[in-house]
Amino acid sequence: MPVAHLNGIHLHYRDEGPRDGPAVVFSNSLGTDLHLWDSLLPHLRAGLRIVRYDTRGHGLSDAPPPPYAMGALVTDLERLCDHLDLRDTVLVGISLGGMTAQALAVKRLDLVRGLVLSNTGAKIGTPALWDDRIESVRTGGLAAQADATVARWFARHYRDGPDHIAYRHMFTRTPVDGYTGCSAAISGTDLMAATATLRLPALAIAGDEDDSTPPDMVRETAALIPGADFALIRRAGHLPFLEQPAAYADALNRFLDRINHV
Repeated sequence: MPVAHLNGIHLHYRDEGPRDGPAVVFSNSLGTDLHLWDSLLPHLRAGLRIVRYDTRGHGLSDAPPPPYAMGALVTDLERLCDHLDLRDTVLVGISLGGMTAQALAVKRLDLVRGLVLSNTGAKIGTPALWDDRIESVRTGGLAAQADATVARWFARHYRDGPDHIAYRHMFTRTPVDGYTGCSAAISGTDLMAATATLRLPALAIAGDEDDSTPPDMVRETAALIPGADFALIRRAGHLPFLEQPAAYADALNRFLDRINHV
């Protein structure tokens, strides 16, 4: 299990596939870890260099005391890319990871060939919403938010089956400091003006039953980047590659082909 000491913390990551292959870097959502992508990877085309990591405060990465700033999350990813000598990557970010990806592209366009912004926005929620959620987790732990989170994350048909339980456990086992720290980072972030300056290939993906970042929010984010594509995954919520991995991979593979990421 490789760990890099970067930006003052230890980040856990996976670097898989041919080292000379086109790099695709995945950034996870709030309350998850790099295993979130496990079911998607077999559907991606062969030959890719796949890099995943646990956002600070999540998985096996360090969880320093909160709050965190978005700038710290961006620097974590920037230094991981530099550590692995990655250039011209496609960044795939889900929710919080999508905000991190947007901000890194603004800061270090030399690292980024294309963006896949999944179930995310340039701004998500309000400070009052995040303050309430942080307080709830501080007093009741992650279990206090588990039912509401599962309802936001998954379409009803998926919640009625057993597969969502593993991701509920992933959520409740997230360190409280990591969850509240990253919640503060989301609360303090508005990338509307910054994302509107980007000029690069981009794909935005939404789930049609996503209550956390509804399709209209994702469309609005895509519209900030001239020429960005938009894909809507049917019968899917906030984590559409878990519910519809083949459809999600098809959209991602088509994007990689369109930008000639080979």
